[in-house]
Amino acid sequence: MMSLKASVLTLFALLAFAGNSIICRLVLGEHLLDAAGFTIIRLLSGILVLLIITKLFNQPQEAEINTIETSTRGSWLGAFCLFIYAVTFSFGYISLDTGTGALVLFGAVQITMIMANFFSGHKFHYSEWLGISIAFSGFSYLVLPSLALPSLTSFILMTISGIAWAFYTIKGRSSQNPMRDTAYNFLRTFPFILVLILFTYQEVYLTKQGILLAVISGAVTSGIGYAVWYSALKGLSVTQAAVLQLLVPVLAAIGGIVFVNEILSLRLMVSSLMVLGGIFMVVLGKRYLV
Repeated sequence: MMSLKASVLTLFALLAFAGNSIICRLVLGEHLLDAAGFTIIRLLSGILVLLIITKLFNQPQEAEINTIETSTRGSWLGAFCLFIYAVTFSFGYISLDTGTGALVLFGAVQITMIMANFFSGHKFHYSEWLGISIAFSGFSYLVLPSLALPSLTSFILMTISGIAWAFYTIKGRSSQNPMRDTAYNFLRTFPFILVLILFTYQEVYLTKQGILLAVISGAVTSGIGYAVWYSALKGLSVTQAAVLQLLVPVLAAIGGIVFVNEILSLRLMVSSLMVLGGIFMVVLGKRYLV
C-alpha cells in the first residue's frame, strides 16, 4: 500500500509526463515554435529553475557535504540520455498525435527496461514472453498500415526517445538526492544544447506563447516533474512504478482530445490495449499465472 506522500508525488509526476506530451504537441501543432527551439528552451528553463531550487531548498547539512557532494552531481551519461530523449521527443511529435506519441514513448520505455532486466540475468516467465510479443504486435499494428516516411520517421524518433528515457531512469534509480542529480543532469546538457543551436539556429522561429509553453514544459513538467518522480520511486515497488507509468498514454490521449482537438481513433485504442496489456502482463503475469 502506497503512503499518502508517495501517492501525491506519483500523481504529480504522471500528470507532468502527460503534460509534456500535450504541451509539445500543442506547440508544434500550432506552429508556435520549431522542434529544435522547443527543445532548447525546454532544457535551458529546466536548468535555470532546477539550479535555483537546488540552491535555495536542497542544501545538504554541513556534516553531509563531504559524503553527498561528489555523489549527487548527476553524470555525463545521464545528461546525454536526457538530451537524446528531449530532442528526439520534440522532433518525433511533429507528425504524431499526442496519445500515439505517448504510447510509443512509454511503450518503448517499458520494453527497454524489461529487456535490460533480462540481459542483466533475469529469467523470464512464459507470461513475460507472451506479454512482450503482444506489446510488439501492438506497435506493429500501430505503424505498419501507414508506412509513409513522416509517420515512420516520427515513430522511430519517439522509440529512440523512449529508449533514452529508460536508460536515464535506470541510471537514476540509485540517486541519493533526486533534485540535485536532476539539476546537474540538466546542467550537463548545456554543451549538447550548444551543438543543437549550431546546427538549427537558421531554422528557429519563436512566438511568445510558444516560449511560455516551452518554459512551463522545461521548468515544471520536465525539471521538477522528473525530480519528483525519482523521489516517488522511493515509496514504490518496481512493479508499482512500471504499472503506474502505463497511465501516462491514457492521460496524454485525453489531454490531446481536450486541449489539442485530436480524435481518438479506433486503431490507437486497439494498439493501446495491446501494448499496455502486453506490458501489464509482463509486469504482473507471473504473479497470477503458474
